Amino acid sequence: QVQLVESGGGLVQAGGSLRLSCAASGNIFSIDDMAWYRQTPGNQRELVAIVSRGGRANYEDAVKGRFTISRDNAQNTGYLQMNNLKPGDTAVYYCAAEVRYQWYWGQGTQVTVSS
Repeated sequence: QVQLVESGGGLVQAGGSLRLSCAASGNIFSIDDMAWYRQTPGNQRELVAIVSRGGRANYEDAVKGRFTISRDNAQNTGYLQMNNLKPGDTAVYYCAAEVRYQWYWGQGTQVTVSS
């Protein structure tokens, strides 16, 4: 079993920054892809960014140029640096990690951006 714990969410004004962290623990041999999703009430969870073990990253169009996904493979930790935040970025953010072809999820962390 793999556990993921997110941290770093909170309340920030528009234009501000937050850095989310995702710490993985448990029965980990190696983590393949790591990703961040977000979800707002009444909507489906959407992919924000994903990074391969080798560091190749892809982003949702709405966050390109503002968010940066990264990871520390030695520490089994992933990050999402969010800059120039907008009220539309308000959501619960979830970390996800693929281990041996199975995806695991964190419990989510709330990000609220005020105008």
